[in-house]
Amino acid sequence: MEQWERDGLRSANFGMCNQVEHILDTLAKQRAQVSEVYEQLAAVRASACSADGLVTVTVDGAGVLTDVRFAQEAFRSTPEKLGKSVTEAGREAARLATEQNEAITAPIAAGADAMPDLPDLVPGAPSLRDSGAPRRRDP
Repeated sequence: MEQWERDGLRSANFGMCNQVEHILDTLAKQRAQVSEVYEQLAAVRASACSADGLVTVTVDGAGVLTDVRFAQEAFRSTPEKLGKSVTEAGREAARLATEQNEAITAPIAAGADAMPDLPDLVPGAPSLRDSGAPRRRDP
């Protein structure tokens, strides 16, 4: 093997080692963030009021109802109108909880998106990003 070939291989090896070190550093940072993120996600609560002001609904981070409050005027409403008010407030509260969840997990998702993929390290290797794992959708 010629000297220039050995130098090329050393250079490629050095570059790959740097990329792997970057990936490992990013993973270590993310792992340190994970427990904090889980705590934040567990604490997510979102409340919304219906447009008519009859109902206020609170949901947890999964969008599960944790509280429903009715204004005094709600008891003079029809069951159909009250049902629509509950549904409207519940949907809005769930949307707000989803926004909170996305804001909490955004730094980890951004870190994952910034990491090189397997074909970046090994030309011709299959992409881990296309492996069928669920991915975050950009708005």
